Amino acid sequence: MPTPVSSIRNLGPASDASFARAGITSAEELREMGADAAYRHLLAHGTRPHFIGYYCIVMGLQGRPWNDCKGKEKDELRARFDAIVASVQEDKTAVPLGIEAILNDIGTGLRR
Repeated sequence: MPTPVSSIRNLGPASDASFARAGITSAEELREMGADAAYRHLLAHGTRPHFIGYYCIVMGLQGRPWNDCKGKEKDELRARFDAIVASVQEDKTAVPLGIEAILNDIGTGLRR
């Protein structure tokens, strides 16, 4: 039987739901994908980017508390996060993010 995503440190029931919407239904799948690929997958399926959300996944997969990382390590995580967000924004098959999603909702966006 698969282990829930929420069994990973820092992740709770809301994480179970978010990952399930993106097709990731177990902690095993999340661990196998790794933090960066899993977060990219979340964004591609409509989750709004949030650095702390990404940060919690990275730290949780390392078995560390979400606020354990500081200084240079945190700066490096921010750079990885920014690169992931940019790659999803460039991906024309991903669900739109930010203002593009809002414009699509009201019928004036570029993607439909």
